[in-house]
This record gives sequence, C-alpha cells and structure tokens, in this order.
Amino acid sequence: MRKPLALSLTASALAFSASMAHAADSVDPNLPEYEAVSGVSGNLTSIGSDTLNNLMTLWSEGFRSFYPNVAIQIQGAGSGTAPPALVEGTAQFGPMSRPMRGTEIEEFEANYGYEPLPMRGAIDAIGVFVHRDNPVTCVSMQEIDAIFSSTRAGGADAAITTWGELGAEGEWADRAIATYGRNSASGTYGYFREVALFGGDYSADVREQPGSSTVIQGVASDLGGIGYSGVGYGTADVRALDIRGDDGTCYTTDDAPEGTYPIARFLYVYMNVDPNAELEPLRAE
Repeated sequence: MRKPLALSLTASALAFSASMAHAADSVDPNLPEYEAVSGVSGNLTSIGSDTLNNLMTLWSEGFRSFYPNVAIQIQGAGSGTAPPALVEGTAQFGPMSRPMRGTEIEEFEANYGYEPLPMRGAIDAIGVFVHRDNPVTCVSMQEIDAIFSSTRAGGADAAITTWGELGAEGEWADRAIATYGRNSASGTYGYFREVALFGGDYSADVREQPGSSTVIQGVASDLGGIGYSGVGYGTADVRALDIRGDDGTCYTTDDAPEGTYPIARFLYVYMNVDPNAELEPLRAE
C-alpha cells in the first residue's frame, strides 16, 4: 500500500523532534510511534539551502538511527542550487529557504510532466546579529533598511553608517557600521531584500558571504559588524537584535511562531514525487 505523502521523512522528523527538549509540548501526543521497516538501504542526496543545512543534518542523523545502512550526503550551497539538482536527478531532496519561482517549477515540469512536491519543514526567523559587546539592543525595520540598502525604500531620510545614530554612546558613538550578508545564490538574500529592504537594493558596501556561518564569523570578528542569518546559526560571540514593531514593542526571534517578529518565513523541502507512481521504499520511509 502506498504511504500518504505527508508521512514522508516521518522517521527522521520524529527522531529530530525527540532530540529537541523544548519541542516536546508541540508534538502531537496522538502521533503513533514510528516503527522501522526491514530492508531499507541505499543513498540519498540533499542539495540546496545553506540555511537548512543544520536541520537537514539533524534529520539525516535521526533517519540513520533507524536505518544505518542508508548513506546521506548533504550539500548546502544555496537555495538556487536545489531546482537544477532536482531537474538533473542529482538530488532526491531540494531544501529551500524560499518557495520555488515559477520559472523553476516550469523547468521541472517540462522534464517530468508534473510539478515538484513542496513540504514546509520549519519556520525560520532571520536574526539581525551584532557583536556581543555592542550596546544597541533594538532597531526598527526602517533602520535596518537604512543600514543595509542603497535605496532606503522604507522611508529613511539618509543612510545609517555609525552606531551612534542608533543610540550608542561613548566609544561606540562614532564607530562605523560594517554590514555582512549572503550572496545572491541564497534564498535568504532575496527574502531579506524583499522584507527588510522593502524590495529595495542592497548597498554596495555589504560584504557578501557564501554561507550563514561565515556571516556570523564576520560579525563576531568585527566590533562594528552587523549581519543577517538564520537564527539557528547564532553563537556566543554575537547577539540578535530585537526588532521594534509599529506598536513600539521590541520583538525577539522567539516571537516568530506568533507572527509578531517581522523577519520570519517558512522553509521548504522539495522532492521529485510522481503522483501516479509508488515511492520506492527508501524515499517512502
């Protein structure tokens, strides 16, 4: 009997949930305990989002705790690498931090006769990180735009270039702001531009990085640094700024599930699943 598509990755999802103590209250108590099946082995490849790299790794480790004879390779070079990998058949999973574009779906459908299957895997808050010693704690969306963009579509009169303009005092007042961000292959790059830059353009001064970890490393090594990244990549050397809402409240990344933290989005895993065919045992599990 063919398994419902919604149950794909059940083993790995359950194993990951079990490893997250804080997630215990959010797991449906009526969810049946997963039972491994015999004879599952082979190779799986995931190519896509750097933001999802850690989560895909945790899921794969959970899956392999049930099926140690499965080898899983994970490559996180950016969301833009997922669609061609699925089209070319070099990956079974295409994690993306943004929805596929219409042109990407059309290319896939032209090859296979059906659309790729999207699954929402998580809600991700984009943290705006500063050095741990930075005294600034909360900024508005308009201020973020004035820091990172050249167009200031959010309505700011001028670019913000020093920490004193955000309320820092003393030796921090004249300290120059150094911006770090992702490159254009990243779904996070496009999402941050649309939401935090109000659809405007990045400043040429933003230091583009190939991955989330390198954004964090840049900020951690630069007292004046500020950069955006999936919140899961934060370390003890950096701190995520709160973001001031229209009501004047400073919201944290923990508020993302309630919808009050303004820079948060769904993360997706795309798959090549023929709606008229049985899933092979490996991918079905």
